[in-house]
Amino acid sequence: MAALCLTVLPISSAAQAPDLNESHFLPFNELAAEAGQLLFYDNILSGNRNISCGTCHHHDLATGDGLSLGIGEGGVGIGEDRVSGEGRAKIHERIPRNAPPLFNLGASEIRVFFHDGRLSKNNVFGNDFDSPADKALPDDIPDIMAAQALFPMTSRTEMAGDLEDNEIARAAARRPTEAWDLLARRVRSIPQYAQMLMAAYPELEEEADIEIRHVASALGDFINSEWRSFDSAYDRFLRGEDSLTAQQKRGLDLFFGEAGCSTCHSGRLLSDQEFHALALPPMGPGRTRTFDANVRDRGRLNETNRIEDAYRFRTPMLRNVALTGPYGHNGAYRTLEGIVRHHLDPATALANWTPAQAIMPEIPWLTAVDYIGQQDEREMARLAARIDIAPVRLSDAQVDDIIAFLHSLTGGEGTKGRLGRPETVPSGLPVD
Repeated sequence: MAALCLTVLPISSAAQAPDLNESHFLPFNELAAEAGQLLFYDNILSGNRNISCGTCHHHDLATGDGLSLGIGEGGVGIGEDRVSGEGRAKIHERIPRNAPPLFNLGASEIRVFFHDGRLSKNNVFGNDFDSPADKALPDDIPDIMAAQALFPMTSRTEMAGDLEDNEIARAAARRPTEAWDLLARRVRSIPQYAQMLMAAYPELEEEADIEIRHVASALGDFINSEWRSFDSAYDRFLRGEDSLTAQQKRGLDLFFGEAGCSTCHSGRLLSDQEFHALALPPMGPGRTRTFDANVRDRGRLNETNRIEDAYRFRTPMLRNVALTGPYGHNGAYRTLEGIVRHHLDPATALANWTPAQAIMPEIPWLTAVDYIGQQDEREMARLAARIDIAPVRLSDAQVDDIIAFLHSLTGGEGTKGRLGRPETVPSGLPVD
């Protein structure tokens, strides 16, 4: 939940909320999605060939990794069993932010991606997107789903690795397009991928014509088509069924009424796609800008350079939220109750938070920095001073009702994926 504001909406607002269905998604290419399924789980897209998109967005983990902050490039295993590697391959820092869930990312109304909105639909650079690549984003990226698939590949902690490790990491440090070109070369050198992509995109006359945009489009079409989830009890309620329990109905009344959750969790996706400061407790390396001497994450400010955007993060969508913990941009809360109660009184919750509320497997050589941000009294004061929501008084029973309603957002078949996790991939590399 992104905000429990004080706006009061009548229950009729919930009953009349717009539903979500297949017509609200971007179109996809079936042959491309089939190639994308394999690419999604293939370590070939990482610098050291040791991690895939699926490692941190796994079918068995509700499209996430089950951790507050991920153990990225260099780690071994999935979920809470993932370890931090050994020797030169061991990780040097955790991934700075929580792995966001992938449910319904193909919805056509989505205009911003990532916790800080660093990718959005905007023609400021003449290529239809405002992205970390600026003008260097490859031409002819068809949609924002394809665009978002590009950036984990060039992230040092996520997939690229360190400069001394491989040519992909070195190329990414110079210019992302160099890294993407090298990755496209890797993919098209594997006959099965070349055949699948040429079948998906008939305009390709020969293997050498396969570019990173085709790889990204295949990944985007897979994610778009794989995790469309709108078959929950709440969705059935919107379609006129009496599908909610009495407690869930009370929680729905609170969500759309007294608690004001729907002020920010609004519309078909239960997100306003805007940015709000909630004073979530800092942990991990943060996304500290290169000129900043402090370990911290200023959120949206990092992208806009506007002081009013400090510590603001995008409102998450809520379908399947009961499956997708830990919660918050840095996974500060392992439970729904924890994140709901934080919204009720963010300043007090910030002051009282303990590491036990997160899921952070111990990594001895990172212990000294995991919670260093909370030792910075000035930074903690700045966090506490930048809260966009007012406290809300609810009883314990009302909190339980809201949590029950959030469980009604859990889907059925839509949570499992359409094509699933492949057993093998064309590169022959292991599948997590």
